[in-house]
Amino acid sequence: MSKAEFVQKYGGIYEHSAWVAEQAHGASDIPAAMRAAVEAAGHESQLALLRAHPDLGEKLDTLTPDSTAEQQGAGLNLCSPEEFQEFHQLNNAYKEKFGFPFIVAVKGLNRHDILERFRQRIHNSQEAEFRTALEQVHRIAGFRLADLS
Repeated sequence: MSKAEFVQKYGGIYEHSAWVAEQAHGASDIPAAMRAAVEAAGHESQLALLRAHPDLGEKLDTLTPDSTAEQQGAGLNLCSPEEFQEFHQLNNAYKEKFGFPFIVAVKGLNRHDILERFRQRIHNSQEAEFRTALEQVHRIAGFRLADLS
């Protein structure tokens, strides 16, 4: 398939980061090529990739279709007012500490699981959390690629 067709099909796998698909074009192992593109991109590009992700538990009407479906699948649209408030507070504290939004692959999790991970990971070091967030982004990409098959 042409590069334009490839990017059209795979450009949304990594949230608002079609450059990953552009770099993976022509590869025989698309998941590995996409992961390698992210890993080789350098800190600033990786940080931009992390910052392209939405806050969890916030306004679902502003998300990409994939993110909306993923968050609804985890029940984040069913948060109680107290849970919504905790997500909001954790999102703000997390971004203040790390400089990017909390990222977790929500598939197979519910809002209680996600809140628990949030509460635990906010205590990580900058280095550990950056790596964890990137691994979660790769996990999300894997789920999205599997959904395309």
